[in-house]
Amino acid sequence: MNNLGSIAILQTLVCYRLIDPGSEWRLHRQWFERSAMGDLLGRDFALAEKNALYRCLDKLLPHKGALFSHLRQRWQDLFGARFDVLLYDLTSTYFESAPPDDEADKRRHGYSRDKRSDCVQVVIALIVTPEGFPLGYEVLAGNTSDKTTLRTMLGKIEAQYGKANRIWVMDRGIPTEAVLAEMRAADPPICYLVGTPKGRLSKLEKALLALPWQAVRAGVDVKLLPQEGELYVLAQSHARIHKERAMRRRKLKWLWARLKQIAAMELEREELLMKLGAARAQARAAWRLVDIEVAPEAATFSFALNRKKLREVRRREGRYLLRSNLCGKDPGELWQFYIQLVEVEAAFKTMKDDLHLRPIYHQIEARIEAHIFVAFLAYCLHVTLRARLKPLAGGLTARAVLDKLAAVQMLDVQFPTTDGRTLVMSRYTELGAEQKLLVKQLKLDLPPQPPPRITAPANIVPVQTPAL
Repeated sequence: MNNLGSIAILQTLVCYRLIDPGSEWRLHRQWFERSAMGDLLGRDFALAEKNALYRCLDKLLPHKGALFSHLRQRWQDLFGARFDVLLYDLTSTYFESAPPDDEADKRRHGYSRDKRSDCVQVVIALIVTPEGFPLGYEVLAGNTSDKTTLRTMLGKIEAQYGKANRIWVMDRGIPTEAVLAEMRAADPPICYLVGTPKGRLSKLEKALLALPWQAVRAGVDVKLLPQEGELYVLAQSHARIHKERAMRRRKLKWLWARLKQIAAMELEREELLMKLGAARAQARAAWRLVDIEVAPEAATFSFALNRKKLREVRRREGRYLLRSNLCGKDPGELWQFYIQLVEVEAAFKTMKDDLHLRPIYHQIEARIEAHIFVAFLAYCLHVTLRARLKPLAGGLTARAVLDKLAAVQMLDVQFPTTDGRTLVMSRYTELGAEQKLLVKQLKLDLPPQPPPRITAPANIVPVQTPAL
């Protein structure tokens, strides 16, 4: 298979993952023949031959570094993207298969973000810009601890793009004290902004209580606490306070009503414990606010609201303690950087739900990574479409556009001739009013209708049409 053939196959794999994701087997058996990819690429069914798809996957991984460099330039050229702020996070994706025999295989049991601790998994580390443009990713072993990944990713980005004044934004649980110290001691220092665990908020609470709130923007207030070359920023969002408070009240109200129901039931002790356990699983955060005592022998229990814990939770709702070595930075800007971490979470959600990153059917590690490579490329197309839509049709999502354009069909109209051949006219359907508006808004030009062709037992002869 030559390079042009491999590129056409990769284009097919990525478009399939973006438009109607599924397995390579489904692409081979169903999707390709029902799509217009052959017409668009000028290729026949050999493009979707099963082994050709797998051979293409086997060639992808050596090109990751070149892809990342290309993406950086394209995001800059197309959308003026900047790379001085990098958002970093991790997720996992699981396999419904037996653990591999090879100890070096990346499929391992570990902490599952998908609540599937029964399955082996791999971990995916992703770096995106605040606008959501992906800059790079790595596939790690499924039992990799988040805390062990940052030092490696810092080195990879520096090796790929060189040293620069970048700000790394991360959630709590990713950096260790040792890595943060290395970032501060680097030349030049590597800037960071990271959320902190609630335990650190407890330690600094007395010092923070004495400080005044400063309004940095409508609905957002901060307290600043410089300490040992770092700046701690306690930020509160009034909108977030109302949201978290409503969520907590709803869960606590449900739990209280459920506990009353269980208390009124006539149950064996084992049944009681099971129902209490189920209630706890349904409302873990609210459960911590209730003191529950189960009788040592009898199937009875009592419960009461822990008002001290409730007051503590109320004080912390909608508040985040951020930590940074950007001591001279505007605190409102730091808050904005941190809340943009939702872009990484949105990327993971799109890859898992919209692009069907899982389930992964491959059993060979290199092809597992190639499958993630293809999903990453499809996500790049998704982000490109989203960025194109923003100034032209901001109310539409990328998936909504793909769904609307999916109604455009291409079909072959066949006319038998008197000499036993067939005249084939490939035509795409006329656009509806909504589709015409969408195409116009996106400034797209539809390709011309394909020329007719005549089939014969051994060849295909294009019909010569007179010039207008």
